[in-house]
Amino acid sequence: MRRIIVGISGSSSPIYGIRTLIALSGMADVETHLILSEGAHLSIKYEAPEWTIADITALADVNHDPRNMAAAVSSGSFKTDGMVVVPCSMKTLSGIAHSYSTDLITRAADVCLKERRRLVVVARETPLHRTHLLNMLAVTDMGGIVLPPIPGFYAQPKTIEDLVDHTVGKILDALGIENETFTRWAGKEPQD
Repeated sequence: MRRIIVGISGSSSPIYGIRTLIALSGMADVETHLILSEGAHLSIKYEAPEWTIADITALADVNHDPRNMAAAVSSGSFKTDGMVVVPCSMKTLSGIAHSYSTDLITRAADVCLKERRRLVVVARETPLHRTHLLNMLAVTDMGGIVLPPIPGFYAQPKTIEDLVDHTVGKILDALGIENETFTRWAGKEPQD
């Protein structure tokens, strides 16, 4: 059984976190630990009103209060296979980049980095200024993976879900989880 922590911060686009949970919930060999930030509750209310918090938490195997700094995922002795923060606000990114753990998401991410476990950060902001970029570089330098939600169009997506699922598939790939969430590039023959 692989344990994956899913942190959903208060950034725009909570659908990326929800779709990631949906993909992971269908995998019998994955145990998910969800941390919903207080800001995520607001972004879900405004951007994903078709989803209730109860519906989202039901997708996870274990739910953690973001204020509980004594939760299992706050310790390196609690074995996990990695974490994704999806979406990741610039505030949360800054906390991770500077090991400033003000909530359970930033603490669990810090644990993944110090234990050399996979950490995927789906930074959601545009445009970016220098400090945003430096924080992304800091997380990368510490071993994290910065994976902005940038969809590929080679599969000719037809729906918003197709675009979102492309990023979800890339997240699962970065976590080392086999998936068929998106259409992979298979190459094309050159044309005259």
